[in-house]
Amino acid sequence: MDKQTYFRGTGRRKTAVAQVKIVAGNGAIIVDGVPMEQRFPCLEHRRIITQPFLVTETLGKFNAIIKVEGGGVSGQSDAIAHGIARALVKADERYKPLLRQYGLLTRDARVKERKKPGLKRARKAPQYTKR
Repeated sequence: MDKQTYFRGTGRRKTAVAQVKIVAGNGAIIVDGVPMEQRFPCLEHRRIITQPFLVTETLGKFNAIIKVEGGGVSGQSDAIAHGIARALVKADERYKPLLRQYGLLTRDARVKERKKPGLKRARKAPQYTKR
């Protein structure tokens, strides 16, 4: 680890953008000034957020201060995990192959497809009648 006091990482998913700052500490994760447990009551979202720390075995070694905006709860939790993984790579380059193996450094580019003219939704067309 370098002598820098903190490491930054930006994570994205759908329309959610998370700006993550990790500092050496006791493992506290603060999202928008609120503890992660309050901001994300669902256990699955909390598991997604802490996965980069679990994979690299650094769960109690870093505090994470996170600003997240846009998207829904699921997109935000995925964006936070992406940002934490990127910040961990900046902290120590040895984590990169491990995080890549679990797919935590890959940006999930799937977004909602736009509605097309003449269709009801992105692809759903009105029912075809022959006669």
